[in-house]
Amino acid sequence: MPFVTVKDGTQLYYEDWGKGRPVVLLCSATMNSRMWEFQAPYLAERGLRCILPDRRGFGRSDRPWDGYDYDTLADDLASLMDHLGLREVTVVGYAMGGGEAVRYLARHGSDRVSRLALVCATTPYLLRGPDNPDGIDPAVLDQIAAAMTADRARYVSDIAVPFFGGPEASAQSLTVSPQLVDWMTGQALDSSLRATVEITRTLFTEDLREDVRGVGVPTLIVHGDSDPSAPLDLCARRTAALVPDSELVVYEGAAHGLFATHADRLSAQLLEFAKG
Repeated sequence: MPFVTVKDGTQLYYEDWGKGRPVVLLCSATMNSRMWEFQAPYLAERGLRCILPDRRGFGRSDRPWDGYDYDTLADDLASLMDHLGLREVTVVGYAMGGGEAVRYLARHGSDRVSRLALVCATTPYLLRGPDNPDGIDPAVLDQIAAAMTADRARYVSDIAVPFFGGPEASAQSLTVSPQLVDWMTGQALDSSLRATVEITRTLFTEDLREDVRGVGVPTLIVHGDSDPSAPLDLCARRTAALVPDSELVVYEGAAHGLFATHADRLSAQLLEFAKG
């Protein structure tokens, strides 16, 4: 099984599929590389090399106690890039993966990266504060952490419907099967509790506005207009306003899980973008 050992000794699992221009696919906060079930085979079958890492603490990677801040996650990505000798990479950051990607660029530059795709990304900054009055109330983070700690399985199950269908959805209205929802829910639980809580804390509290301003590669921003986890106006529109060379594409009616609900459209769009 392919692993890379990063500087603190943590072993990170990754998949390496196909040949051609490399695409690194970074997953959503509490999921792992299996979430790319729809996109990775599609891209690899059409002339791209897909690299799919499991973030530390999740999936098949080691589960250390520490290292769930963006600096460490960006350095983990740098170790993988160096290990594989990747060049001219398209980095696709999904949700929190977008934060990892822009922090990577801020810390390690764009020598290895030619393009960036941010899908449902939580950039640039989620938390409410004096200079971010439209952000999310800090009390929400405390509530989420408490719910995860008390009964993580129930918490993940409770958010599954809005994740795929938006804030007004019901289980009956979802366009994906109950079996797929169960499978994705299981992915979100395939991690340590410590990793899940600390990743969520990082997601909310770390300010990426300066990192986003510094992005200097062509950037595709894809977002749903019914995303309750990363609201369009707070995240995608503000990110697009900060990145000079960016294109924002809004999927009407899409929630946070559009990698599944709008799989064909996203796959085709990533293929076109990565191939230039």
